[in-house]
Amino acid sequence: MSKKFALIGAAGYIAPRHMAAIKDTGNELVAALDKNDSVGIIDSFFPDADFFTEFERFDRHIDKLRRANNGHAVDYVSICSPNYLHDSHMRFALRSGADAICEKPLVLNPWNIDGLQEIEKDTGRKVNTILQLRLHPSIIALREKVLAEQKNTKHEVDLTYITSRGHWYMQSWKGDIDKSGGIATNIGVHFYDMLHFIFGELQENVVNYSDDTMASGYLEYQNARVRWFLSVDYKYVPESAKAKGLRTYRSITVDGEEIEFSGGFTDLHTRSYEQILKGEGFGLEENRVAIETVTAIRDSAPIGLKGNYHPFLNR
Repeated sequence: MSKKFALIGAAGYIAPRHMAAIKDTGNELVAALDKNDSVGIIDSFFPDADFFTEFERFDRHIDKLRRANNGHAVDYVSICSPNYLHDSHMRFALRSGADAICEKPLVLNPWNIDGLQEIEKDTGRKVNTILQLRLHPSIIALREKVLAEQKNTKHEVDLTYITSRGHWYMQSWKGDIDKSGGIATNIGVHFYDMLHFIFGELQENVVNYSDDTMASGYLEYQNARVRWFLSVDYKYVPESAKAKGLRTYRSITVDGEEIEFSGGFTDLHTRSYEQILKGEGFGLEENRVAIETVTAIRDSAPIGLKGNYHPFLNR
């Protein structure tokens, strides 16, 4: 029997992947919310879904469906809203009698996880999150290789992620650290989760540099020493990538060997939904290390260069 979904943040960049995942898994989107009304993409997936631009009317509609007691209650609320609203919207989902499926970052601070765990206990509902890199075949293979070593081998890892953004970025909520959590949280949190997933316990976290558009630092895990660099500034994209017309550059090397995972992303949201619908989704606790990591980066970020690591000069 198909499940009924509601979606918060329908105009967001990532929302179409959630709509596709709902459809691909044979389920139904019955209601969507966004303060912006540029949501024609819904017609490609669920043209009959009810749409709201005001939370209060959306809240009332979800409550009416729940109280109708005729099989129309929402089973899941998918959350694609700005980062700082995730906590509130997950609370809304749980208190509405639905499970939550939340985009990353789950929350901005680790103590929000504790509060959500209390609400899970109170309501009997569950928070699920999208940690899609844990489902990527290349990442799974690397993790299995590291685990098979059965010893605390310290691999040397370099992580570079540059995803160019235009002038709009700093004018949006993403450019406000109180709303996005800063660049490490906004574009890096899934990579920090991936590193923890592969290499184990986090042992050290050093920030070398941080500003509005780039950050770099050092992380040490049980099985790896990691130098990382993140940016939304096009000038850091390598010339070789620019020559191909690319505005995004992603690279992970382990002991000097490039890990190829640029492909295989297209269906990871659908695979995430499949896991969730089977009761095997990633929950609150799986997010804790990554959220602690980005919180520490945000709290300790220096203004100005502290080290001399640069992803291209130091290779």
